[in-house]
Amino acid sequence: MQTSDGLQGCLSAAVAANRPGSGIDHVLVALPSYSVGESLLSHYANRIAALEHRYLVCTLILGRLDRCHLVFVASQPPGADVLDYYASLLPHDGTRVLRDRLSVIEVPDTSARAVAAKLMERPDLLDVMRRLIAGRPALIEPWNVTDVEEEVSRSLGVPINGTPSRLWPLGFKSSGRRVFQEAGVPVATGVEDVRSVADVVRAVDRIRRERAGLTSVIVKLDDSGAGDGNVVLGVVGGDFREALARLPAWYLTDLAAGGVVEERVTGVRFASPSAQIDVLPGGGVVVLATHEQVLGGPGGQVYTGCRFPADRAYAPLIARYAEATGRALAARGVLGRVSVDFAAAQDARGRWVVQALEINLRKGGTTHPYTVLRNLVPGRYDAEAGCWRTGDGTSRCYSATDNLVDPAWTGLPPHEVICALRSAGLGFDRARGTGVVLHMLSGLSIDGRLGLTAIGNDAEEADRLQKATEHAVSTAGETST
Repeated sequence: MQTSDGLQGCLSAAVAANRPGSGIDHVLVALPSYSVGESLLSHYANRIAALEHRYLVCTLILGRLDRCHLVFVASQPPGADVLDYYASLLPHDGTRVLRDRLSVIEVPDTSARAVAAKLMERPDLLDVMRRLIAGRPALIEPWNVTDVEEEVSRSLGVPINGTPSRLWPLGFKSSGRRVFQEAGVPVATGVEDVRSVADVVRAVDRIRRERAGLTSVIVKLDDSGAGDGNVVLGVVGGDFREALARLPAWYLTDLAAGGVVEERVTGVRFASPSAQIDVLPGGGVVVLATHEQVLGGPGGQVYTGCRFPADRAYAPLIARYAEATGRALAARGVLGRVSVDFAAAQDARGRWVVQALEINLRKGGTTHPYTVLRNLVPGRYDAEAGCWRTGDGTSRCYSATDNLVDPAWTGLPPHEVICALRSAGLGFDRARGTGVVLHMLSGLSIDGRLGLTAIGNDAEEADRLQKATEHAVSTAGETST
């Protein structure tokens, strides 16, 4: 069995094969393996399989790369109606393309664990994957990389396009603040390496001294994602220590492993943009996209969706900040997909102040919408102009969510939602390069949840398509009942 370092030496050739026009027969292993902390994973325990299925949109790459064989690993197989749906989005004979060049590896296990860990317990399935690869150039595209994803890599003899597990702590909130400052990227006023309630109190006192008029702070767990480790604390007109005392035991346990306290950035207008970058095997950094994140949940800290691209008032700036951050990370050995989150606040004079918040060394909520656009409306992101450039010179925008949800939709068959989308004339139209693409359809059986990416010629059209889809699904739900 090759070492991880030895395998990674093959990554450049595999990445080069996985490019339009390469003409090289190769294999792409999609491994949507959620290897995260137990407290975070427990929040999604019953939805792990549906989250894995978000990345079924990677089947759309088969329409652009005619020498790619896709191996998709998941805890449960997608239904035939879902695969037929994605086949319909491919050019030419999509059904034949999926039949010939898609292999789904089901690892039947409903436990709340990463699918990579489940796969390592199935040597028979690993043997099937080796036979599918058959000595061809191959690479693993992971959701994130921990030691268990690296075990899969070594077992298959296939390099992994992601940050080595030993560097995972670079994505922690405290480490991220240090990387930003080294790269010359501004950060919100805050304190790193907080590990207790007493540390939080001291951090708030320190931030108060630096920021007169401080009204609230955010406590963030170092090893957390999607805003689930964030707690907003008001520090005016009351003793915030009482709020700290009410934090759940699991949160304080995770805080002992590290966290940060930051000023809660506010303004006349506030936005939470992000930038998505690729760190290439040779150390190059490519800015792929910028987004406006849509936040909800307690304190408005939980990611629920996104809009592409970010506001042009600051999109070029966050692209430059993200590229600088990427260069600092590449120098440390980071690889693959990275996203950088920011806070953007506009003051009373109309000026925007942008500060970096965190680094995510993994794929995330903006990855699959970008995948849909890249494969259905090929082009590139013009970072300086803050827009998508297609081959014919036109642009596109999209609005996306993983949280189109209504308990009344629970149990609604995916094919009924697909038919409702088409009947309403909202489905993606390849000729126009606009329309809606659904994902996470298996979530309907769990809690009435699905996701979508609505691609329009402009932001207004994308928003209209998303709202119209919600209406169409609601109508389908009412008819079904």
